[in-house]
Amino acid sequence: MTDAPTTSLGTVYGYPRQGPDRELKRAVEGYWAGRVSAEELRTTAEGLRRDVWRQLTDAGLGEVPCGDFSLYDHVLDTTVMVGAIPERHRSAVAANRLDGYFAMARGTRDVAPLEMTKWFDTNYHYLVPELGPDTAFTADPAKPLGELREALALGLNPRPVLVGPVTYLLLAKPVPGADPGFEPLTLLDRLLPVYADVLAALRAAGAEWVQFDEPALVQDRPRAVLDAVAAAYRRLGSLEHRPKILVAGYFGPLGEALPVLAQAPVEGLGLDFTGPAAANLDDLARVGGVLGKRLVAGVVDGRNVWINDLEKSLSTLATLLGLAGQVDVAASCSLLHVPLDVAAETGIDPEITPWLAFARQKTAEIVTLTRGLTRGTRAIAGHLADNRAALEARATSTLIRDPAVRARAAAVTPQDARRAQPYPERARTQRARLDLPPVPTTTIGSFPQTAELRAARADLLSGRIDQAAYDERIAAEIREVLIFQEKAGMDVLVHGEPERSDMVQYFAERLDGYVATQHGWVQSYGTRYVRPPILAGDVSRPEPMTLRWTRYAQSQTSRPVKGMLTGPVTMLAWSFVRDDQPLGDTARQVALALRDEVADLEAAGIAVIQVDEPALRETLPLRAADRPAYLSWATEAFRLTTAGVRPETQVHTHMCYAEFGEILTAIEDLDADVISLEAARSHMQVARELAEAGYPRGVGPGVYDIHSPRVPGIEELVSLLRTGLEAIPADRLWANPDCGLKTRGWAEVRASLENLVAAAREIRAEAADHPQGLPTGGTGA
Repeated sequence: MTDAPTTSLGTVYGYPRQGPDRELKRAVEGYWAGRVSAEELRTTAEGLRRDVWRQLTDAGLGEVPCGDFSLYDHVLDTTVMVGAIPERHRSAVAANRLDGYFAMARGTRDVAPLEMTKWFDTNYHYLVPELGPDTAFTADPAKPLGELREALALGLNPRPVLVGPVTYLLLAKPVPGADPGFEPLTLLDRLLPVYADVLAALRAAGAEWVQFDEPALVQDRPRAVLDAVAAAYRRLGSLEHRPKILVAGYFGPLGEALPVLAQAPVEGLGLDFTGPAAANLDDLARVGGVLGKRLVAGVVDGRNVWINDLEKSLSTLATLLGLAGQVDVAASCSLLHVPLDVAAETGIDPEITPWLAFARQKTAEIVTLTRGLTRGTRAIAGHLADNRAALEARATSTLIRDPAVRARAAAVTPQDARRAQPYPERARTQRARLDLPPVPTTTIGSFPQTAELRAARADLLSGRIDQAAYDERIAAEIREVLIFQEKAGMDVLVHGEPERSDMVQYFAERLDGYVATQHGWVQSYGTRYVRPPILAGDVSRPEPMTLRWTRYAQSQTSRPVKGMLTGPVTMLAWSFVRDDQPLGDTARQVALALRDEVADLEAAGIAVIQVDEPALRETLPLRAADRPAYLSWATEAFRLTTAGVRPETQVHTHMCYAEFGEILTAIEDLDADVISLEAARSHMQVARELAEAGYPRGVGPGVYDIHSPRVPGIEELVSLLRTGLEAIPADRLWANPDCGLKTRGWAEVRASLENLVAAAREIRAEAADHPQGLPTGGTGA
């Protein structure tokens, strides 16, 4: 690019909320437990916002986001802002706004929460709005107004960030009891006046710009939706008393929505120019640019942790200067999806550290690119030289390539990814081996991670106890979990995973090619944070990872104990993956490493092996045209992991909190013997979808919502199982929770699982009394 000066700002769409030591998590959970007052929680939240804004401003950003902070979820915040409170939660909200807010998120003993699912193709979960023909919207701009005033009082240049009206409606579901064919988007005319009121309030409070996030527009949308987008922004853009409007689409190219937004009477667009979304550059040129508008260019990847190629980004920005009235520099999306600071990671190989950029480093990259755009490349010559050297070091490092791993992956044949016998023959063999009752009970894998377990792990890391003492603590926990399950009457047991801090990190720490962080926390939902590992090089398994404790657990009981593994797609989806080779190649390497683990478990006599793939749906490309290729390598990776076992070994998989209707064919192509899925919050929708698709294998639609503190009653569980039986016959139906029990307390787990067993027994009795209505004679295989 040239050194001609221009005028640009650096900004971001959002920032991690938790604080450097997860202060928000502790404050919110302290409030739930009664240890922290509402005022103390608000003070902590305000302090975290203030610290982030000051940090971003001190780093050199010219504009900071506000309104992106949330105590739980930004989509739930939008539901509150537009007054779309479900009927069952209105009394709680009226009695105490904060408690009512958390009741919608988590439920109470008496009232179920909102359904939760994945935010597009990320591992962030949002709370699904429930809307119906009678929904009445009312503006409640208290939160965005309050945060705007906080930022203005600090002398900052804030830009409120809100979920856009079209995306909000497209994310919603019909309220329970509404016509299943009801389309929430039909409420747009009713919703827009509320957004207009919010805009007017923000303008009156001093907002110059407001950002509407419309990521739903990077998905395939019919003409009716595009017409709704045009109508919405024509109406909002025509308002007299409003701030300037910036509409942001991210996670992919806007495609057919781009010309609609380019022609809309709004003052700015935010576009993603990273990865596949780089197609936005050519598309923008084809529509003649947006010469009268502000363009916020997302050239720094907000979803992965690798450093930016500064020269490539500057080239993109230089091209964009001819296509927009003003070009500002940003990350591709909110930095919510990456950890806070690489500098906190003292345990990462120093050769790898210079290749990494977390939220603070990405902010610095934005500032550097903005300086280069405004002052010319000579102003950042040192940064460019350092960046070139780091990129070259990564590309040539011996840490990232293992010839033996690559040779093994290249030698895989189609037969390696197919089981030797078809499912019906395997099912008969498994039925004889396992001898389970109809509607057998099991759990998904993890049991509560108690304070004592976390303390023991910390004591081991600090040297306060040795490995032998820690191992004895793990063995004792496994024995306790097994004893409880046997007494409760569970049919297929788990060892509870007390030795695992996280279902991906645990394996990443034991696989060559992965890098684990110490402080790389990323929000998954609410107060649940994970530390995604970094997939830096070729993957292999130096030694068994789960064999010791699974074999120990099986030695303590005569009932089958499941071997528990995380599948290859989830290992990629919940990690920061390498960007220097196709994902399918990386998935095959991970699958081969896991295949070795499966073989060891089977050789040790483990009869049931579960390979969890909760991320199969969330990693589905947002555009339909890209999905067949993804599903081809994703399902092959699962089968490559599991296909080497004998027919009598029963393979399970698990998925949760996603919309499964679009991948039903892929679920069957996994060729698992049993699949367990989230179903409680969605009222057994997935069981009906599987039945309609003719799914022929075992199914465990979850009946216990583990993301709520509620203990489901026996009758509630019986009712859900009866609904399940309308779609899945008893010889293929399993009874299980929605997900692992790691985040729950022992008291609620004990009561819930005892009720689960009682409900399954009641269903079995009904099956015995009415065999014509409830088929019997199976084992759940």
